Amino acid sequence: MGILDGKVAVVTGASRGIGAEIARRFGREGAAVAVAARTTDAGTSPLPGTIGETVEQIRAAGGTAAAIRADLSKPEDRERLVAEASQQLGPPDILVSNAAVTYFTRVEDFTARRFQLMFDVQVEGPFHLAQLVIPGMREKGRGWILNISSAAARHPAMPPTGWATRGGTVYGMCKAALERFPTPGTLFHHLTSEDDPNNEPPSVMAEAALRLCSAEPKALTGRIAYSQELLAELAAQR
Repeated sequence: MGILDGKVAVVTGASRGIGAEIARRFGREGAAVAVAARTTDAGTSPLPGTIGETVEQIRAAGGTAAAIRADLSKPEDRERLVAEASQQLGPPDILVSNAAVTYFTRVEDFTARRFQLMFDVQVEGPFHLAQLVIPGMREKGRGWILNISSAAARHPAMPPTGWATRGGTVYGMCKAALERFPTPGTLFHHLTSEDDPNNEPPSVMAEAALRLCSAEPKALTGRIAYSQELLAELAAQR
């Protein structure tokens, strides 16, 4: 028995990192999980992990999951993702939009194609997916939509430091836009290292996601929460 028994969750960007950890955590709590991302075959991405591997891990732990390949920059793939998830597992009760495509490039060097792709995946994608799942949630009378952001959404201090000095302007724009709508990736971009003591494990984000997606929706709708702060707040309420 788990706190998500009987629920259907769609988790995007779930082939690795935070998305995969959230999918596994939700699966352990009883949710049937639609694991969505582009990577289906090992070796086709510079980063490890596939949607099939995440599904196997969920099933090995006794859970239910389905792998659905989706390029979240494409409206037709978003529509197909929700349709296939509904057909295979049932109408979604939970949507976690975690997928991201990120380029860390200086403003003067950023191409229009990369700019559009980042906004397609990280802003338009979550908005469109929300539109697609809301009717089913409304019919059931409740649902949870969680958009995974980051501290990059906060306006950088002056003079800027950290990600803001490494070509993170467009990334911060995307995350700020996502927050206004109520990982391994960081290693790949050399923003942190595995032995960095300030590096937060994906399990912390997964636990925060579980708390947000299992609590009373009316109490949390529109909230912008940061993982460690949220968990500390909830622990203090016990």
